[in-house]
Amino acid sequence: MTSLCFVLALAMFTIFFSPAFSTSRRALEHPKILQKGFRVRLKHVDSGKNLTKLERIRHGVKRGRNRLQRLKAMALVASSSSEIEAPVLPGNGEFLMKLAIGTPPETYSAILDTGSDLIWTQCKPCTQCFDQSTPIFDPKKSSSFSKLSCSSQLCEALPQSSCNKGCEYQYSYGDYSSTQGILASETLTFGKASVPNVAFGCGADNEGSGFSQGAGLVGLGRGPLSLVSQLKEPKFSYCLTTVDDTKTSTLLMGSLASVNASSSAIKTTPLIHSPAQPSFYYLSLEGISVGDTRLPIKKSTFSLQDDGSGGLIIDSGTTITYLEESAFDLVAKEFTSQINLPVDSSGSTGLDVCFTLPSGSTNMEVPKLVFHFDGADLELPAENYMIGDSSMGVACLAMGSSSGMSIFGNVQQQNMLVLHDLEKETLSFLPTPCDLL
Repeated sequence: MTSLCFVLALAMFTIFFSPAFSTSRRALEHPKILQKGFRVRLKHVDSGKNLTKLERIRHGVKRGRNRLQRLKAMALVASSSSEIEAPVLPGNGEFLMKLAIGTPPETYSAILDTGSDLIWTQCKPCTQCFDQSTPIFDPKKSSSFSKLSCSSQLCEALPQSSCNKGCEYQYSYGDYSSTQGILASETLTFGKASVPNVAFGCGADNEGSGFSQGAGLVGLGRGPLSLVSQLKEPKFSYCLTTVDDTKTSTLLMGSLASVNASSSAIKTTPLIHSPAQPSFYYLSLEGISVGDTRLPIKKSTFSLQDDGSGGLIIDSGTTITYLEESAFDLVAKEFTSQINLPVDSSGSTGLDVCFTLPSGSTNMEVPKLVFHFDGADLELPAENYMIGDSSMGVACLAMGSSSGMSIFGNVQQQNMLVLHDLEKETLSFLPTPCDLL
């Protein structure tokens, strides 16, 4: 029997695992990429640590719960008429990207975040700065640095700004991390591609533990301040390797993000726009199937409301998928029913649904899992939702429950080229061996 073998009669996958519970991939189609635009290599924040796949998931879940609360807080703030001192944003993500700033360029790592817009890094002179592994950017040493005026369109695009020694911004990230400084213009370099006149936050007062992995953030949201919007490129994509893989993931910008549109493996669904929360990439999720069973989830469960509440976003910075509680309960119940193993209720893994593996077991059967998006039935490989560790004797569903907003996390996006086409307002999934890009 081959690994990840689909057994029609049982609607089950058979997955094999080593002591670290590795699962083999399905045969994946390598997309044809148009040779324009630029690419950036991404490194997982836990890269280089001696962790099993399940341990990496557990670390990500801890970060993800904080991020989930901040994402939900953003939606609640957007639906409220009350004023706040500073915008509350999702904050730290799961992937780091290398870029360079200034002329001459200085290289640093920043957190990639599809849930926010502002690009920022720490700048001298620092009133307060957190530790970073590279030198803090000194704008006085760059010939391409310039402050943006308070009347500039991008200054006006800030959620909140003030005008003193230039256009000043302040962002709070909900976990008491924050950045405050001047909005400026600078040349950013990605590999061999240099992009002049990019607006960014030059942060002189930055505090909290949320950004210790990198020296700032690169926002890839849908708002005017994001890298995507400033480059005026209608397409970008990313391809994330498995969470236990030591190889780098990839971000593709511009026409380099295009794929062979004739591929039958592409699944495309519309992007939904929320006036109340315009930075997020919302998708229309219509249902979920476990095995051959289409779950009785109410159609309104994942609906985006006019006030910005509810809905489902796709997010690279959240590890596992979080579903609205009533839908998650149905998913958990169906997996428990279809998997012929005892439920592990020890709570040792930090995940909600786990099963006890038989002693010495080297494989298990799990039901197939299909997300029914508008116009696209996305069937996930088993390794994208069932994570196990034979040393712990457990296998766990990489999903959790939420109230209100739902999130399609990055574990479910492993080894898929995820293409955002902002001109067509669509998002596409293409199974891809991401380590070969």
